[in-house]
Amino acid sequence: MLKLITKTIAAVAIVSVALFGSAFADGHAKTLKIETHFTASSPNGEVAAQFAKNVEMFSGGSLKVQMFYSSSVTGKSAEVFNSAQTGIIDCDMTGAGYQTGKNAAFQFAGDVMGGYDTPYQQYDFLKFPGAQDAVDALYNKYGMTLIGWWIPGHESLISSVPIPDVASIKDFKFRSPPGMESMIFAELGAKPIVMDFGEVPTALQTGLIDGADYSSLATNYAGGHYEKNRYATYPGFHSMPADHLACNSKVWNKLKPHERGAMLAAIEICGRTITSLVERKNAEAVKALLADGVTLHDWSREDRLKFRNAALNAWQEWKKKSPEAAALIDIHTAYMKANGIL
Repeated sequence: MLKLITKTIAAVAIVSVALFGSAFADGHAKTLKIETHFTASSPNGEVAAQFAKNVEMFSGGSLKVQMFYSSSVTGKSAEVFNSAQTGIIDCDMTGAGYQTGKNAAFQFAGDVMGGYDTPYQQYDFLKFPGAQDAVDALYNKYGMTLIGWWIPGHESLISSVPIPDVASIKDFKFRSPPGMESMIFAELGAKPIVMDFGEVPTALQTGLIDGADYSSLATNYAGGHYEKNRYATYPGFHSMPADHLACNSKVWNKLKPHERGAMLAAIEICGRTITSLVERKNAEAVKALLADGVTLHDWSREDRLKFRNAALNAWQEWKKKSPEAAALIDIHTAYMKANGIL
């Protein structure tokens, strides 16, 4: 069973140097094909590129990564997991939230809506008794292995209309990812439309939707999504997805121990890097957007609580969808209560 153990960069450097001498013991390097839904130029894409470099360095060159951006192999974000399952690619670097159609439990291995206030709280969840075992069992059921999470932070809604509070999202027609988000927003009066990540830019440009759940303020800004849609929620509150690195279990099990160690170390650094990078880039985006006249809506504590209560109601409904979902929700709840989050 995998244990995601926090490593310092110094320790990783020592390990990589120790391994370097045996890099090409079998005469050639392996190459893993990994697909993400993020563009190469986004903050997430930049970190994914660094992840690939780190894997090669930490493995002493015996393992390389070929990154495919913008779901360029599979075509749709929700299908990347299937491509890894069936061996078209080796690993999926999208997010578990896209797989709720397979098993509702993936919602709580991906985007614990209404749950965590910071990425760091969610990273530590996997260290809570029973958490890693439950997540491993879920992925293993589908022939996949979770290698790790990387959590950019809370997302910001993109909107062509003002959305300053809960009342304003009544009849708000926006893109929602598959999963629990649609249930929560529908309860609050919105009209969510489930749409693949890659279809969002065109839908926003053509006015097919009023707004979208897409990504962090920084990534939304980098994609030019506020040029036409002049409203955003910030700081975010509604969604903080954990993008995952999940590999075909047969592929993972064939890797040498030092190669698996390189992957674990690289995704650990990837996670901490994206979290701090997005925090910095969000701050830069705030300045640029305000200067450009974009309105940033900071929901009140009362409105955020209304959203959380709607989310917690949805959790109870979600528990009925599968035994694995019920188990993960119970573990999240116990962890949050133990740490004063709920």
